[in-house]
Amino acid sequence: MALRAWLDVRRSWRPGHAPALLVIPLGLIVTVCVVDVLAPPHVHLGPLLVAAPAITVAFAGALTTAVMGALAVAAQVLIGVLRGVLGTANTQAQIAALIVVSAVCVTVCVVRGRHEQQLHQVRSVAEAAQRVLLRPLPARAGPLRIAGLYIPAEEEAELGGDLYAAARTAHHSTRLLIGDVRGSGLGAISNTALLLGAFRAAAHRQATLPRLAVHLDAAFRWDTSQWRSQTEQDTIEDFATATLLDIPDHDPVVHLISCGHPPPLVLRGNRVIPLVAEASHLPIGFGGAFGMADYDVQTFPFEVGDLMLLYTDGVIEARDTDGRFYPFTERAPQWTAEDPAELLRHLHDDLLAHVHSHFDDDAAVVAIRRTAYAPPPSDPAR
Repeated sequence: MALRAWLDVRRSWRPGHAPALLVIPLGLIVTVCVVDVLAPPHVHLGPLLVAAPAITVAFAGALTTAVMGALAVAAQVLIGVLRGVLGTANTQAQIAALIVVSAVCVTVCVVRGRHEQQLHQVRSVAEAAQRVLLRPLPARAGPLRIAGLYIPAEEEAELGGDLYAAARTAHHSTRLLIGDVRGSGLGAISNTALLLGAFRAAAHRQATLPRLAVHLDAAFRWDTSQWRSQTEQDTIEDFATATLLDIPDHDPVVHLISCGHPPPLVLRGNRVIPLVAEASHLPIGFGGAFGMADYDVQTFPFEVGDLMLLYTDGVIEARDTDGRFYPFTERAPQWTAEDPAELLRHLHDDLLAHVHSHFDDDAAVVAIRRTAYAPPPSDPAR
């Protein structure tokens, strides 16, 4: 927590601000020297010099802090010489204390620098993992324009249990997956990778959306249970809510299977239309365990100009400091005129403002706009 507080302070200043901020400790040293020398004999401001290296450590590195500490010590010696008290025990004690405090500040800088370097390395690995697992969505897929947004719950994290993916099929359609894996930490990330891998391997091969859902459920259950012993956690606690969609290029509709996930929203003008499936199936990982083998597909209109939003519960359950949920269905229509990427930028800023930059859960949103409708290609046999 202390390291994060330091990082917040340092991030609040741009690198170009550091030289300007050096005026503060330098001004303090000069002011203390002048006032102390001109003040009456019973007034001693020398102890205030300890603030110079203490202030510098907040925005500068070890070398700059050491230089500022040395200047503070030199100023204390100069004061002692000019006032003729350099040989007194009090002045020598102040100089020794200033040296110790400066050394401690430099040590703090060195340790903090090492932690920051380690954190940078961890973030680099996390960013690489995110690019591999949660690949950026294609900006265009047939007649669709697509954009994705992922916001981790932990500020320094890059990936959690929320996921999305897209794939093109040989039948001139785009298939999408959005989901939320139960739990957090490495277990959730492992299951996220599993579900994304299963979708990418099968989304373009499975002839129908129900067969794809069966494949995802079976792959998820098999992989999460094969290495578990009877004494370990019950595998039934591994699951993921998900929505599977198939959007044909040549029909103004969307085919949908809901597996316990929040319903997508279609923004048509100023209208917000939730795509609530009549049959909401059990989450991925539960289907086969409870004897389910069939998934019902729901079909909804998705016309040219419509904008569809897929999202996880981290969006609609985001709370402000008063405990109020984010009004997603009220805010989203404000940006329907924007392209998907621009809409998500507005949504991202609005979400962060609502929660004051503190998320309790991961959040993911996918925006899809249908920009054109073309009739299916004519049958060459005719």
